[in-house]
Amino acid sequence: MTHPGDQLRKRYGFGDFLFYTALFAVPLVTALLAIARDGLGWLLAYLVVCLAMTVLILKFFCTHCPHYTRSDTTLKCVFFWGLPKFFNRRPGALNHRDKTVAFAAPAVMALFPVYWLVEQPGLLVTYILSAAVAVAALRRMECDRCVYFECPSNKVPAERRTAS
Repeated sequence: MTHPGDQLRKRYGFGDFLFYTALFAVPLVTALLAIARDGLGWLLAYLVVCLAMTVLILKFFCTHCPHYTRSDTTLKCVFFWGLPKFFNRRPGALNHRDKTVAFAAPAVMALFPVYWLVEQPGLLVTYILSAAVAVAALRRMECDRCVYFECPSNKVPAERRTAS
């Protein structure tokens, strides 16, 4: 779905980052609440898993993104704001490993808390609905105007890619 008059998103503002951080915080906090019931150990394990998966995403996926490959010293996108660019820039197409990490790492973060969520149906429903809304909002508002054309989720039509 294209947005009338919208250009490709070549830059993001801090407000964009805050919006998506708040949106994705709801399923994260719901997962943390479900896991916390069984103790601090599992909660810390999940946080470590999330941190590790985020590092993998940064290294194998984000390093190809135009927002990362700019000459700026810090990253400014909807997911990371002001984060130093720890890894070398790798503009160009994603290889098979990069694509695998791009799908597997978020899946690990999303599926890890399911065991605890199933035991608490109210939190499970909140988790599923809030995650669905977050992903749907990202797809609807960003994927059809994203400058990261190598992203497997990019929906920018070919004619808009060449016009940019």
